[in-house]
Amino acid sequence: MEDLNFKTANPGAVQFGNFINYYKFHPPERRISVLPKEIWDSVAREQSCCILDIGCNAGDLTIELYKHISESVGVKNVNILGIDIDPVLIQRACEQNKFPNIQFTCVDIMHETDYIKSVRGFLKQHNTQKFAIGFCFSITMWIHLNHGDDGLKKFLRRVVELCESLVIEPQPWKCYRTAVRRFKLSNSTFPKYSEIKIRGDIEQRIELYLQNECDCTKVLESGRTEWGRKIMVFKLKQQIV
Repeated sequence: MEDLNFKTANPGAVQFGNFINYYKFHPPERRISVLPKEIWDSVAREQSCCILDIGCNAGDLTIELYKHISESVGVKNVNILGIDIDPVLIQRACEQNKFPNIQFTCVDIMHETDYIKSVRGFLKQHNTQKFAIGFCFSITMWIHLNHGDDGLKKFLRRVVELCESLVIEPQPWKCYRTAVRRFKLSNSTFPKYSEIKIRGDIEQRIELYLQNECDCTKVLESGRTEWGRKIMVFKLKQQIV
């Protein structure tokens, strides 16, 4: 199984955000605690739902989301798909997973075959058209650095197509600079960084793109977290009643 961190022994220098032992420094309970409570209103009325966690790392947060939705929110039948580009992290997630309703799969969300087979296949398996909620915690920067402006837009369009509600936590521009500096110290560069034109207030640019180009409305927003980010929740306009 390939380790995508093979280029460097520096755990802070990764190409895809695939940090080893990430949740030792970012406990999943803290992320769930800062989510706007209203986010659960749409699924609390349902007997069953499907949830997508993109960039799930070793699965700690995915598992806590499952517990929270099934126990605290009270949805009886929750099925969660956690996906990550790193096969080593997915293997770790599978090894610690004790819940049959959680599935972890190694997927590059930007790869057409991976996307159709694994993500669309999960929806078909559960006889539904869309995930009730898609979570994108600190993933947009890595898509942006590796796939450029067009790749970021493609990613945003794709998750909007997949999910009734989108919970997104973009990294601000200062995080880009840190990631680029760390990667450079390991004699590596991000393939699209020099071509990126969407810079500066990344959070606002993503918000405007989702609203103006993806027909979404921002329905909720958290305050700044202790790690300096905000969490935004979007829905397609035709789904808002």
